[in-house]
Amino acid sequence: MIVQATLSRPAKNSEERLEKPYIKVRIWKKVDSALLSPGAKTYEGEFFTQTQAFRKQLSQKEAEDFVNEHAGKTFRNALIRREDEEETILTNRHGKITSIKKPIKTSEENTSGEKKSPIPHNRKKNYLFEEGCPVPFLVELGVMTKEGKVVAQKYDKFRQINRFAEYINDLIPQMEKLRGKENPFSEHSPLTLVDFGSGKSYLTFAAYHLLHEVKKIPCKVTGLDLKKEVIENCQKLSDKCGYTDLNFSVGDIADYGNQKGIDLVITLHACDTATDYALDFAIKNNVPVILSVPCCQHEINLQLEKLPALEKENPLASIARYPLLRERLAALATDAVRAELLEQKGYCVQALEFIDMTHTPKNIMLRAVKTQTSKNTEDGKVRLNSLLQSLGVSQTLYKLLED
Repeated sequence: MIVQATLSRPAKNSEERLEKPYIKVRIWKKVDSALLSPGAKTYEGEFFTQTQAFRKQLSQKEAEDFVNEHAGKTFRNALIRREDEEETILTNRHGKITSIKKPIKTSEENTSGEKKSPIPHNRKKNYLFEEGCPVPFLVELGVMTKEGKVVAQKYDKFRQINRFAEYINDLIPQMEKLRGKENPFSEHSPLTLVDFGSGKSYLTFAAYHLLHEVKKIPCKVTGLDLKKEVIENCQKLSDKCGYTDLNFSVGDIADYGNQKGIDLVITLHACDTATDYALDFAIKNNVPVILSVPCCQHEINLQLEKLPALEKENPLASIARYPLLRERLAALATDAVRAELLEQKGYCVQALEFIDMTHTPKNIMLRAVKTQTSKNTEDGKVRLNSLLQSLGVSQTLYKLLED
């Protein structure tokens, strides 16, 4: 039984087969389907184009049929996780499909043959959102039961939410310092947070609950996304939980306009250049703290695909020859460009591991905190221009800041 699957790198005939230009598809099991009828919609699929994401409810059969039909064919890369194994499917340019399987160890057997509980639940860790203490939004989103027990299939999401909460918690003293003693957080001057590309908003809810309910800090949190249905659902959930200062709006970053007094901008898995527009907004509005987890960094990779092969003397030529390595090179180069540009604009920047690579490959977080002066501006410009010239590419945040 499939637990989750990610299909990416569409083949040339993908739009013809799917009737839409999907670049990636994610499918995951929402609930334990053992007690439900075979046709029940126990899976959820998210279908990504370059600019949009669409959600669809699927039965177990529909999910498995889709993955079996399109993994390695319509999409050249696929990562499929079943209850007992993980399968990676890769297709090369000649159409040869390679399947690599490895077992997943979820339990250990003792000498009598009895199975012990899964390893992650044997270890007690101190979280900001503790297991056993029900959190309203986690219950409503299906991460916790009403008794506060973490749903087994959502344990990775629970860890991710807590990891993100830790980052926010660590930044509170710095945001207070940047505000200054003369302007503390208060009902008249709340901590203001904007989440660009908030999506289903697990982490937007986590930020609000941490600040308002746990730390008791007056705050105003806004989630912004282009998907109207998702935003409406998030607002209903916020109202249901009684989160009066957590609001959601439909729109893009350009619609948000110039806003002063924002303390923190977060952009989590905003697709491709949407991250650049969010960072551009934060820089130009002097937002003191930024948390960004980039996603789907296609811009440089698409340029490298269309450009002639790099000269053999180029130190990056060997990496750019292979599609998978080229894709990762493009993602790392994009993150490096953004980090350099943030430093040039007076931010202290760290590139951190957001969540363990086992749970998501999109695990690099850029944490930027405003300082008084720019850091190594000239050296950064040299490094940045050297990287872009070596690859022969351009980058959106670079262009936005130049303009």
